[in-house]
Amino acid sequence: MTKPILINDFLHLHDIVPLIDVRTPAEYEQGHVPGAFNVPLFSNEERVRVGTTYKQVGREEAILLGFDLTGSKWSSFIKEALIIAPDKRIGVHCWRGGMRSGAMAWALDLYGFEVFLIQGGYKKYRGWVHQQFEQPYKIQILGGMTGSGKTKLLQQLSVTGEQVIDLEDLAQHQGSSYGSMNKLIQPTQEQFENNLAGKLKDIDKKEKVWVEDESLTIGKRSIPNPFWHQMRDAAIIDIKVDVQRRVNSLAAEYGSLDKDFLMESTERIRKRLGPEQTKYAIEAIMEGRIKDFVKIVLVYYDKTYRTGLSKRDISKVSSLELDDTDIATQTNNVLNFTINAPAK
Repeated sequence: MTKPILINDFLHLHDIVPLIDVRTPAEYEQGHVPGAFNVPLFSNEERVRVGTTYKQVGREEAILLGFDLTGSKWSSFIKEALIIAPDKRIGVHCWRGGMRSGAMAWALDLYGFEVFLIQGGYKKYRGWVHQQFEQPYKIQILGGMTGSGKTKLLQQLSVTGEQVIDLEDLAQHQGSSYGSMNKLIQPTQEQFENNLAGKLKDIDKKEKVWVEDESLTIGKRSIPNPFWHQMRDAAIIDIKVDVQRRVNSLAAEYGSLDKDFLMESTERIRKRLGPEQTKYAIEAIMEGRIKDFVKIVLVYYDKTYRTGLSKRDISKVSSLELDDTDIATQTNNVLNFTINAPAK
């Protein structure tokens, strides 16, 4: 049986009903519903052929070509769907909920699947994604200069049961010129938005959600403007940590990275760091004086942070010094601070 369903309704079932995306591998790679399985009806090249036929010859010829191209594939489609959904309950979508998903739904229905056919397809889903950024959230920003341990605090807050959105994890980048850590690969902008919307979907809007203070861009990915503006308007806790602790923490984190990567990343901020400081930083990297390198670049990053902080509503900025090095104790201090601090 095939059941047409709106994307909003299907997402409530997504944890128990798997979803297959029958678009091409290239379309899927550009952006997909988090957790969806790619079972492409056509290869990238085949879709181009069908599309060209549709435009140059007509709809009926394109449909016939589509059947020619998929004729020998239907058995493998069904077998793959059985692996994904052994209980024979499955969601299906293509770009606009048209012929590709319709054909797949027909075949799976014929075999005995209960098929949830997403109305409007991935295009409708993308509209839903943008709607999530427009929703109001009770955001609490966790700020602090580079090396203050904000990411570890966020992770520990999540462990304690607090709602957390880790934007750097979603963007696969730590935000600075060195943020790829010479290994992280960022998702496409479209997929970053999809992943963020998926996290926001599960947020209880009546309760606080913790978000790290970020620039508009994280690496090459941009935080969606409606959500970014909410972040900028939210109350922020400015974490204060001793500078030497910050230097030690960053040196430990970046010291094992490839020297060429560190030097290339430093060159990218030459104009903002200045030619003389850039030279000293690169010399420190080459000589293995990682703490000296960190101290030099922190001058630039600290200045950038203070500039960003100065543009916030001062009435929404609170400072909290964290002297203890134990992450659990730090987290408790942060939580107690938010409980006892006056409303902003």
